[in-house]
Amino acid sequence: MSLLKIAGIGALALTLAACATVETARERLVRAPTVCTDQTVQVYFEPDSAELTREGRAVIKAAADEARSCAVAAVEVMGLADAAGAPGANLDLSKRRAQSVTAALAASGLPAAEFKLAAAGDAGSMTADGKAAPLRRRADITLRLAQRK
Repeated sequence: MSLLKIAGIGALALTLAACATVETARERLVRAPTVCTDQTVQVYFEPDSAELTREGRAVIKAAADEARSCAVAAVEVMGLADAAGAPGANLDLSKRRAQSVTAALAASGLPAAEFKLAAAGDAGSMTADGKAAPLRRRADITLRLAQRK
């Protein structure tokens, strides 16, 4: 191979490498704007428990990470329980679930926001035909998000 061809290949490689570096730098500077829209996620619990599972902690961390670049106007947490057990105990359980989620959200580094907690107990846990509604061992989290000013 001639010296000229080797020099040409080297120059081409250098040019391509420079293009890649410029593109990488451009991507770091020019990013698509963050879309800050309200999001709702659900965290599920084991029966008769208000302790967050590993999956629940991961859901909370992901929601908080996504909300970090936004202004958080409010955080709404609704604790729920299934129909098993006494109504009073289910209301208490749903309150503890809401509190558990709220504590984890606060510890996750979520931007400061007003927290609104509610608990439904087992209200709504039965279908119209008297069957237990599935997937009621949870807390629903709604993050009210807006663009930072």
